[in-house]
Amino acid sequence: MSIIESAIDKIRRATPAASAAAGTPAPVGSHGGPEGGRDGVTPIAAHRRIHIDLSLLRAQGEMPEAGQERRFADYYREIKRPLIQKALAAEARPESRLILISSALPAEGKTFTAINLALSIARERDVSVLLVDGDFPKGHLSRAFGIQDERGLLDAVADEALDVESLVLGTDLKGLELLPAGRAAEGAASELITSARMAQVAARLTARHPRRLVLFDSSPLLVSSEARALKQIPGQILIVTRAGRTPRQALLDAIALIDKTKLHGLVLNDAHVASGDGYSDYYGYGAAGGQTPGPG
Repeated sequence: MSIIESAIDKIRRATPAASAAAGTPAPVGSHGGPEGGRDGVTPIAAHRRIHIDLSLLRAQGEMPEAGQERRFADYYREIKRPLIQKALAAEARPESRLILISSALPAEGKTFTAINLALSIARERDVSVLLVDGDFPKGHLSRAFGIQDERGLLDAVADEALDVESLVLGTDLKGLELLPAGRAAEGAASELITSARMAQVAARLTARHPRRLVLFDSSPLLVSSEARALKQIPGQILIVTRAGRTPRQALLDAIALIDKTKLHGLVLNDAHVASGDGYSDYYGYGAAGGQTPGPG
C-alpha cells in the first residue's frame, strides 16, 4: 500500500466517527447540491469564493492571446483526455488524481500550462479540478490569481490541527478551485513536503472528492529542492519544455529524476520555433504533446 493510500485509509476510518460525534448535516459539494463519493465520504464546499478575472490573466501572459483561444482549447483537450482517463480508471489509485506540472528550468511555460489545463478540465461535466500552487520559492500561481497573502498548502502541512480543505478557495468558474502555496519558516519548505504530514494532506485533497483532479504547479526540477521533494507525491507528472530554449541535457536530467511509471509525457512549448537541437527526438514523449506560448 502506498503512503497516499495509507493516509487516505486513515482519513476514511476517522471521518465517519468524527461526523457522527459532531452530528453535522451532509455538506454541499463543489458543484452545488449534496454529493456522495464512491468512498462513501461526502465532499465539502470551499469556505469562500473568489472572482477569476480572465482578462487580467491574459494581460499577465497566462492565457492565450485574443483570437487564439480555439486553437489552444484543442491543444489542451488533447493533453487532458489521457490524464483524466488514467485518473478515473477503475483500477486507478487515489494518487493518480494528483498531477504534477513541472519543468527542467525556469521560464518554460509551466504556470501557463497549469492554468490553461485546469481551465480546460473545469469545463468537463463529470470532474472538477483543484489547482494548487506548489512553486513555494516563487508562488507564480498565487500571484497570478491575487491570493499570495492567503494561507495555503504549507500552512496545512505545518499545522496538524488545520484542515487543508478549509483553505481551498472556490471560484466563480464552475468546477475550478484554488489552493495557495501558503507560507513556511524560511528554509523549511522541503522538510515539510517530505514529511508524513504532507502525504496525509495530499490524501485529504482526494479522499472527500472522488472525481476531483488536483494539479500542482511545481517549481523547476533542476533548480529547486522543493520540486524534487514534491515529485514523490503525485501519481502523474507532466513536464513542460520550451523549443529552442531548453538545453537537451537539462531536459534529460529532469526526466532522470522522475519515476518513469509516473511520467505522463511532455508539453512542448513554442513548438513552432525552428530548432536544430534535436527536439524532434522527444516531442510528444509519452502520451502528451502541445504548444503553449506563455511564460513562467
